[in-house]
Amino acid sequence: MANKRTALVILNWNGKHLLGRFLPGIIKHTPPEVDIIVADNASQDDSLLFLKEHFPGIRIIEMKENQGFAGGYNKALESVDADYFILLNSDIEVSEAWIEPCISLLDAYPDVAAVQPKIRSLENKAFFEYAGAAGGFLDHFGYPFCRGRIFNHLEKDTGQYDDFGEVFWATGAAMFVRADAFRDAGGFDASFFAHMEEVDLCWRLQNSGYKIFYCPQSVVYHLGGGSLPKANPQKTFYNFRNSLWMLAKQLPPRFFYARLLPRLLRTR
Repeated sequence: MANKRTALVILNWNGKHLLGRFLPGIIKHTPPEVDIIVADNASQDDSLLFLKEHFPGIRIIEMKENQGFAGGYNKALESVDADYFILLNSDIEVSEAWIEPCISLLDAYPDVAAVQPKIRSLENKAFFEYAGAAGGFLDHFGYPFCRGRIFNHLEKDTGQYDDFGEVFWATGAAMFVRADAFRDAGGFDASFFAHMEEVDLCWRLQNSGYKIFYCPQSVVYHLGGGSLPKANPQKTFYNFRNSLWMLAKQLPPRFFYARLLPRLLRTR
């Protein structure tokens, strides 16, 4: 890796069981020059005590209230001094040498602001995983989708997406991002609280002239539903609300309503 400072930040909320399961592998497969930080989003379980007892070498950022994924990361990253941030969900299993390919890509392409690895399912490692798969895009109506995942259909990974290159959005489950680009863009929109904030951020980064890339040489495995299960109504609410809010922010009114009407008709 180039001589730039990198910080890996895991946002935790009531995830003691996830930290015990996944943090040892993250430590094992993360180069010693990368700072590993757990930002605790006002957990009500014993996460903090568990970390202090079992991982005393890990830096902890303690927050006094749960500000969601978006606000939580914004607050935590204010106190992290690094050139590159790695934002990693607490329910991710990493693989050997998962960091170097993405950092090397950022080093080689200064116009790339964010990179995501290949995201496979932890429960069925031959298949892609819902949250990111092989890089994200938006369809004509503003619905997000990924190569390797359309709605709830997941493809088997047979190497069909082993070409690195530009995508529209990189998943927040495992995002490598330039710290200065993140800060210049204003970070995540905290009003989203959770879900779709990474799509909104990537859209804003592109509006600033940056590109978003996918790097298949890096592979991680996502459990999914670590904080909110897929069937949780709150998760559905955030996804739908934030999708519409993002389009309203990014599109001129006539383009927004041109996409809104077909979406409303599809729900009838």
